[in-house]
Amino acid sequence: MSIKLSHSVAVCLLLLLLSAGLHAQTPAEQARAEVEAAIHLTPDVERGKKAFMVCAVCHRPEGWGFEDGTYPQIAGQLPAVIIKQLADIRARNRDNPTMLPFTSPQLLGGVQEIADVAAYISQLPMDPMNGVGPGVDLAWGEQVYRENCVDCHGDRGQGDATDHIPLIYGQHYRYLYRQFEWIKMGKRRNSDQKMVKQIQRFSPRDISAVLDYVSRLRPPAEKLAQPGWQNPDFPNYSRAPIPAPPRRW
Repeated sequence: MSIKLSHSVAVCLLLLLLSAGLHAQTPAEQARAEVEAAIHLTPDVERGKKAFMVCAVCHRPEGWGFEDGTYPQIAGQLPAVIIKQLADIRARNRDNPTMLPFTSPQLLGGVQEIADVAAYISQLPMDPMNGVGPGVDLAWGEQVYRENCVDCHGDRGQGDATDHIPLIYGQHYRYLYRQFEWIKMGKRRNSDQKMVKQIQRFSPRDISAVLDYVSRLRPPAEKLAQPGWQNPDFPNYSRAPIPAPPRRW
């Protein structure tokens, strides 16, 4: 005899199993369970806007981060990627002491809130003037990208929601550089292991050139904000500079 469950019942059962098995899971398993639960929920963008108030402290109300790479641009990112990174940080499957408190259930809530805030962030228009590299070796950077990165990140840097591969177009060069180094040395523990292995042979020239090229990949026009745009959902939010965090994450 086969039993068919409705979508909502299946999601509820998944959440119950997640709650019951949380303490027996490894960090990677815990994060994976939260991701699977969150991506099957129907997000509420209005609730996501409220949850985003916590994120705006560092990522700014527009979600654009900073050109110096202290904080990344998260506006326009694929919802599945945002969900995965939040779940990984919360489960300590990705080391990020600065972000960890902001992903706690006390501040962010449960998997529904993760789905909500991911949906809100993903629909924010992107910075039209992200930080780029020196621009001196772009032909080589394009060649390195075409030979090594296209299969996963796409020909335009658009990523892959199904495999939780981030879109990387429009990202700040200095943030890309720092994360690349951490992936290469194994510091970013939730990285795709195929990528970790692949980039071990990259020379300093390869790294600088390819990330410079990536930083210049333009998002589609419909995803870009107009110059000078400010998030109307946060009209009174201070946009004054904030101190940089310690470089330990």
